[in-house]
Amino acid sequence: MKRKPIYTILAIIIVIGIYSYEHFLNSEEKAEIVSEGQTVKESTNEYFLPTSTTNQIIHHQNYSLSYNEAHEQAEWVAYELKTSHLSSTNRKRPYFEIDGAVKTGAAHWRNYKKSGYDKGHLCPAGDRRFTKEAHDETFLTSNITPQEHKFNAGVWNRLEQKVRYWAKKNNGVFVVTGGVLESNLKSIGDENVSVPNQFYKVILDNTNGDVKMIAFLMNHKDSNLPLYKFVVSVDEVEGLTGIDFFPELEDNIENKLEASSSYKRWSF
Repeated sequence: MKRKPIYTILAIIIVIGIYSYEHFLNSEEKAEIVSEGQTVKESTNEYFLPTSTTNQIIHHQNYSLSYNEAHEQAEWVAYELKTSHLSSTNRKRPYFEIDGAVKTGAAHWRNYKKSGYDKGHLCPAGDRRFTKEAHDETFLTSNITPQEHKFNAGVWNRLEQKVRYWAKKNNGVFVVTGGVLESNLKSIGDENVSVPNQFYKVILDNTNGDVKMIAFLMNHKDSNLPLYKFVVSVDEVEGLTGIDFFPELEDNIENKLEASSSYKRWSF
């Protein structure tokens, strides 16, 4: 009869040991994911990455992002769209996954369930069809934002297609995109994922060292207006977001191009 308490204690010790070991493995796995997501790619600087207002930049294989924990989404996603990236291959849509590289914890895809909003890609899956891995990587929750379906499938989709056209015409472009994250935005889900009132896209073409750029700012609603109606200066987007988009450029080039809202050098 006296042995029962001993067996009970041993059983408790074993359970605690198993739990501690599993917790250790999970922690190691998470640390590995975070480390992998924060490794700076050798070619990052030539991509003219923007500054981060949150100091949480994550580098995935085929795009980089700056995560804003307060709004539970990226303040920007940046990637190079080369001509060789363009593909018409139809890839099977995978399930959305939580981005384990976000050290503060990326939002869960369940926040979007029954919210009335699409899981709007920032780096479009259509820009990353060249391999299955590149395509599936766009389905991380750090790469999505709440978007009204008519906007996502409408004017925003038209702009994404235009970017692909420019990538083909100009032998590649560099793209930075995101929602304007400000105070008092509507939110969805248990984690209060912010719903931006405006979205921006900034495109840079550095073909043969002849740099040109163009910026778009759109209200979060569908529109039949031609895309050039949404062209603004990069300076205007920087003023709204607090982001410095191309700090790697020489100041005289950066200042001149970012102040302009001309679209004459871009074919619509």
